[in-house]
Amino acid sequence: MQRTSKVKNKNASLVQITAEQLLREAQERSSETPHVAPKQKIADLEELNDYRQKKRKGFEDAIRKNRNHIGTWLKYAQWEESQQEIERARSVFERSLDVEHRNQSLWIKYAEMEMKHKNVNMARNIFDRAVAILPRVDLFWYKYTYMEEVIDNVAGCRQVFERWMSWEPSEDAWLAYIKLEKRYSENARARAVFQRFIGCHPQPKNWLKWAKFEESIGRTDFAREIYEKCIETLGEEFVDQNVYISFAKFETRLKELERARAIYKYALSKLPKSKAENLHNVYSQFEKQHGGREGIEDVIVTKRRVKYEEEVAANSKDYDVWFDYTRLEESAGDYEKIRDCYERAIAEVPLIKEKRFWRRYIYLWLFYAVWEEKVAKDIDRAKQIYTQCLNIIPHKTFTFAKVWLNYAKFLIRQDDIPGFRKALGTSIGMCPKDRLFRGYIDLELRLQEVDRVRTLYEKYLSWNAGNSAAWRRSVGDMDRCRGIFEIAIGQEELEMPEILWKAYIDVEVEEEEYEKARALYERLLKRSEHVKPSDRLDAVRRVFTRGYDTLRKKGEKADRAFLVETWREFEKSFGDADGLKNVEGKVPRLVKKRRKVLLEDGSGAESGVWEEYNDYLFPDDETERPNLKLFEMAHAWKDKLKMGMLDSDDESDDDDEEEDQDGENKESGKEDGGSSSKRKRNSSDSDDD
Repeated sequence: MQRTSKVKNKNASLVQITAEQLLREAQERSSETPHVAPKQKIADLEELNDYRQKKRKGFEDAIRKNRNHIGTWLKYAQWEESQQEIERARSVFERSLDVEHRNQSLWIKYAEMEMKHKNVNMARNIFDRAVAILPRVDLFWYKYTYMEEVIDNVAGCRQVFERWMSWEPSEDAWLAYIKLEKRYSENARARAVFQRFIGCHPQPKNWLKWAKFEESIGRTDFAREIYEKCIETLGEEFVDQNVYISFAKFETRLKELERARAIYKYALSKLPKSKAENLHNVYSQFEKQHGGREGIEDVIVTKRRVKYEEEVAANSKDYDVWFDYTRLEESAGDYEKIRDCYERAIAEVPLIKEKRFWRRYIYLWLFYAVWEEKVAKDIDRAKQIYTQCLNIIPHKTFTFAKVWLNYAKFLIRQDDIPGFRKALGTSIGMCPKDRLFRGYIDLELRLQEVDRVRTLYEKYLSWNAGNSAAWRRSVGDMDRCRGIFEIAIGQEELEMPEILWKAYIDVEVEEEEYEKARALYERLLKRSEHVKPSDRLDAVRRVFTRGYDTLRKKGEKADRAFLVETWREFEKSFGDADGLKNVEGKVPRLVKKRRKVLLEDGSGAESGVWEEYNDYLFPDDETERPNLKLFEMAHAWKDKLKMGMLDSDDESDDDDEEEDQDGENKESGKEDGGSSSKRKRNSSDSDDD
């Protein structure tokens, strides 16, 4: 065994080597010129054979160690090729293919070696074997077709492409085949390849490539047919905006501006906004370049139409959006689109049968009917709209008088007087309302049908006898009018009798029947004597009291002071002494107070600055807080003391006199007076401090 040597000197060396020096030396040595083995010079054939034998033995040994290492096989074959041993190189490639026939590099290197040495048939044989074993590897087909085209074997190249196309390869393979036919000006063959290509890959971009090819060779008729066939074949679901844009630009290049405009409009009507963002911009540019004012406005209308469609899709019961949408279509002037928009809008019936949900919806029907009558001039359709609207309203729950009256006015405009009376008669019998009666009577008055008006008034009053407005309406016959007024004021229960009396008196004044008007005033005064004023005063006071208590709970002192002042004025004008005394006891006093100002930063901290403000002191609040009264008396005494109106001796004498009057002992009174004066002096001193 070797003995371990002992370090005799364990002190640090004088020269220290740092890690930085070690790294620098390593970098310098790596940058030096690497060692190159000397070239071996072979003098004769025997040395050459020995050299080859050693190299082959080394390659064979490496293969025996790892026969799946493809790099070793490739180096072996390339070395044999460099020695001009083509047969041996072929043997190496064949042996390697037996080991791994799916390796693409082996097939490519093998074929390139044969092509390099101009062994075309051997290379063709290798490619045939490769595409038969691996038909989905496009690289083999590309190399194969390139070799055939390089040797000017176009027919053979076309046959290879046909074999390739039978496997339905990717789009690039079809385009390579088409480019081959275009290079040799075989347009008919290229068109046939395009047809097969579209059948295999029917994406919109491939249709566009075919159309551009036809346009490039001058066959615009074929190009237009391709665009139309693309839209027809793919359908609205798969056609994107690029197809329409390309089609429109194609027509623009041919100066077919109307065709291009029609394509843009058709596309915008079919595609949703999310898929037509670029289409809107292109159409706008087209109209700016080739269109006029109407075209630009049409673009704007189209954009707004898309916006409304999205809002309606989000909430179909938003009737405000439908109003805007129908106005937009009316401004465009397309009757079919207007009717379609209105039909879609009125189809959105409210789900809940409550009148507040139907108010906006009903106006859609009214606007639709008015448009059909005034703009479209389709009277039959307008009448049908009114009829459908009346049928859809749940009249047992609620009704809309405006619909009945608009329908009646429409029938009058069409000279259908019996129809108008039948419609309003049905409305009164089905769902009577004040507005329906008033509207029906007004229309009959315009038609000067006085007898019918009287009949309607009778039905109106029989339905609602307490309606003062119905009683006071007149039709020109004064005797009848007075009779109706007499019957009306004789009713025990009326909604607003003062309106009825005033109308009766006004009628007599207008007829210059002053005596009768004076008699009516007398009757009204006698009738009003039954009303007790005290009851009304008590009711008013109760209202004031409720308001006072409410404002007191809320702490609204300014409003409460205003209410008390108003209450006092009322008692002075209409009340009595007791009521006025009660209110006087509630009148507040206006005092000035000081408070600290808060900071404006919202933190609620005090700024150290004081400010004065006005406050109201109510007697009710003072009784609840007796200590406040004491403080106020102290402050009042302090103010008097400062003005010289009071001295301490007088105060003590006054205190003694009061105590004598109470029957107390004088001496004890003096002591008490002295102590009280002493307390007041102390309080004054503390206040002065």
